Amino acid sequence: MVTKASDGDTIRVLDPLGTKLRVRLYGIDAPETEKASKRTGRISKVGQAHGDEAWKALTGKVLGQRVKLDVMGIDRYKRLVCLVWLGSRNVNKEMVAEGWAWAYRHYLDTPYASEFIAVEETARQQHLGLWKTYNPQPPWEFRRVTRTKKGIGNDHF
Repeated sequence: MVTKASDGDTIRVLDPLGTKLRVRLYGIDAPETEKASKRTGRISKVGQAHGDEAWKALTGKVLGQRVKLDVMGIDRYKRLVCLVWLGSRNVNKEMVAEGWAWAYRHYLDTPYASEFIAVEETARQQHLGLWKTYNPQPPWEFRRVTRTKKGIGNDHF
């Protein structure tokens, strides 16, 4: 059962035994959302264009739903990296097809690479989701730039 979508590519799931799981959707990368401290309310991480829309799209699909997880691995943050299924629907692929995430080529393996890249290309051509914006910045570039700015003393990031 999905209890929360943290952003456009990460969810929280409660398994049948009551264990809380953090799940990163395999093979996709969605725009970053703004993060704020729960204690102070201060922004701890800036977001990027379309981050909130991607989060809302994923939330609308899976919140409160029973999903099936195909575990593909574990990431450096100890999240399960999974294909997320809602019945026969591949939620990861849907997020890319609707233009709310990039096919994360660096981490995609066969057979999913060609499938995800094809639906991303169609979403681009149809100007869906984040592709309504001319040349949107991929999240991996956004993270690199914000890390660099943070590292050189810009305390507003």
